[in-house]
Amino acid sequence: MTAQNTGRVVVIGDALIDEIRDDAGVRELIGGAALNVAVGLRRLGIATSLIAMVGDDEAGAHIREYLDDHDVNLITTPAPHGSSRAIVTRSAGGEPEYVFNRAARERTIRYGADAREALAQASLVAISCFPFDVPAEVDALRSALGDARVVIDPNPRSGMLSDRDAFVRGFEVLASDAEVVKVGADDAALLYDGDLDALRARLRGLGARAVLATAGLDGAVLESDAGTFHAPIATLPGPVVDTVGAGDATLAAVTAGLVTGAPDGDDEWQELLDRAMAVAAATCRSEGGLLRTPESSAARDGAGLST
Repeated sequence: MTAQNTGRVVVIGDALIDEIRDDAGVRELIGGAALNVAVGLRRLGIATSLIAMVGDDEAGAHIREYLDDHDVNLITTPAPHGSSRAIVTRSAGGEPEYVFNRAARERTIRYGADAREALAQASLVAISCFPFDVPAEVDALRSALGDARVVIDPNPRSGMLSDRDAFVRGFEVLASDAEVVKVGADDAALLYDGDLDALRARLRGLGARAVLATAGLDGAVLESDAGTFHAPIATLPGPVVDTVGAGDATLAAVTAGLVTGAPDGDDEWQELLDRAMAVAAATCRSEGGLLRTPESSAARDGAGLST
């Protein structure tokens, strides 16, 4: 873990169990995009709280224990259908397929006194995999946020998406005043017409102060008032094991760089993007969504340990 930084981030979104089924068998990992971002931020030295729906069940106990282990403060919202679960099927060389349980499909977030106090004190709020297709959820989120600085990753999941048009409307309401909006090629394909450059321009036109567009092997583009910055995927030693956590690691790294304010000048924006891509590449060298840094990966490889 890096040295402690100033400020606190609140992350809002999902927390779940990933039940992985592949040629190696069946195993469970703690996951969820928002949870991965929250844990990643803490590993980058940022004091972090996660607002998410977690049930009072065995799965919920595992999620709580995992967050405790990583020193992330969990602020739970009621879970009428228990904890969320995704069954993830991976075939050799194929993209993972997700099937979500009812809790995940009908996830909801309520903002009690603890959540509102945390949001009021946050330096920055990161939102990922939020039910933007439910207008009541969007209205409640806007009310709870107040004038908080916000970073957003829509991170839609086809198995959770009930109304694409409503999701786009809800997402764009929040994106129009965000510090940074992160979108990927998959988001553009699922929510829009697949043109990632056009989506980046659209979000900037709506008022987003910066847009980070990630395109897999084609790297990433970050556009802000300071200019447009490009970065290829980072090259690190070792094979790519799992790309599932790359986007969450990228969002965590960018968010960490914004806690004390926006970058000052071209060099700092480029450094922010380059660092995010390096963190994403390191994360891809291990299974699961746990953020890794190039430094922690090098230390792990040198000692033969998992970091």
